[in-house]
Amino acid sequence: MATTIEQEPFYSQLPVGQEVIFVVSNNVIVSSEINVRFIADVYISNLFPTPINTASIPTATFKTTPNNAGVGIFDFKQIVENYVSADNMAADLSSYKGNPTTEDTQHPLHLVDKYSRNNKAARWLTIQFKTQYIDQAGEVQTDTEINSIDYQLFNGYLKYTDELIIFNNDFGFDLGNFNLSSPSDRFLTNAPATQYANLEDYGTLAYLAPTDALSYIQLIYFNSAGVQIGTEDVDRISANGAYNVYNTKITKRFLYFGCFPANLQNWSSTFNALLTPVDQMSGGSIQVRAFDVGNTAISKTYTINVNCPNLKGYESIRLCWLNQWGAWDYYTFTQKSVRSISTAGSTYEQLAGTWNEATYRLDSYKGGKKAFRVNATEKITMNSEFVSESENVMFEELTNSPEIYILEGYQTDVSFSALTQYVKPVRLITSSFTKKTIANDKLIQYTFEVEKSKTLRTQSV
Repeated sequence: MATTIEQEPFYSQLPVGQEVIFVVSNNVIVSSEINVRFIADVYISNLFPTPINTASIPTATFKTTPNNAGVGIFDFKQIVENYVSADNMAADLSSYKGNPTTEDTQHPLHLVDKYSRNNKAARWLTIQFKTQYIDQAGEVQTDTEINSIDYQLFNGYLKYTDELIIFNNDFGFDLGNFNLSSPSDRFLTNAPATQYANLEDYGTLAYLAPTDALSYIQLIYFNSAGVQIGTEDVDRISANGAYNVYNTKITKRFLYFGCFPANLQNWSSTFNALLTPVDQMSGGSIQVRAFDVGNTAISKTYTINVNCPNLKGYESIRLCWLNQWGAWDYYTFTQKSVRSISTAGSTYEQLAGTWNEATYRLDSYKGGKKAFRVNATEKITMNSEFVSESENVMFEELTNSPEIYILEGYQTDVSFSALTQYVKPVRLITSSFTKKTIANDKLIQYTFEVEKSKTLRTQSV
């Protein structure tokens, strides 16, 4: 009379934004007993294998009755998506300018020197199913439990255009090209393989690590003429913010790598040597690629082109946002931008004169409508460079992202108070996105408007 799992997610790596459907059955009990309930105990944990025993307390418990086909159908999407979230701060072992992160002196993830493990972006999921019923004596009975496989949850979602693979009624999205096991595999981004950044810009690339294939990430530096002028390999070890021994800790299954110019200035003597006495990197590029222990490439090559100084004097504004796969994408707006301040607040009618003193005096600064408090909000309108159609997906995800920030530029200050000012939350005011093409628009350029999330509250009177 054991409960049977009839349908389950096809792949063990689960973006929490997809339906997490399970179908269970127990034909014998459903057909012969009364008050039948299918019970699902959900266990979400950092540990693997998930500890499930008589002493274990489930994260949540769900019950459902058999449908007309005699089976129970569960969708756990709404529960699992509450247990993963965006990583904003770097994990332990990582560093900023060689200063390790601690509980008291954390640094923003985007500024990480080399590697950082995830804090909240991934979790293990296991579900235990059983069937409950009332026997002829009126006693509650439960059949033998059955456990699902262990799933790796991560903070991603699926689009309607993403192809679901169906096999024997099980379905899911194949994340095999994110596993860093072949030269065509990808980091966790839909952004184009060629990106642009200023020398002062921070940023990371993230990757899934379902196996221990990654040995090091290679950085190759080119000058503006395309000539290779430097290279270095960054080992995936604890001393660099990652790990020495690969095991089942979920923090090791989703990692970040700081590889943009400002990150490299924090730690790389090789990169810094290329900046002096003659700046060889302006107009040059940085190539990023992952390799295994046998020196075989296990990812595609990502290229970061370093922008030359803006001769027009425009302010550069760097945005970062949470992308489809729970990692971060970045873009630096280098064209004309406009900052504006909008104010709102309450007012009151002030009496003229000195009514609470020994004599009455008519003061010119008193009387009439006064502001009780002013709340000021800054808005920024920014324009991209002329871009290719390959950037369309990236900007579309910016429009859809629930988390968007402005990143300040490179600084030498390492104090915790200074680091907290590097990342400023904003809200995207631009509410629609029209995808542009060369055929329709010839030159492709986008304009976005953001509003700083934190309002400036002035003095009250």
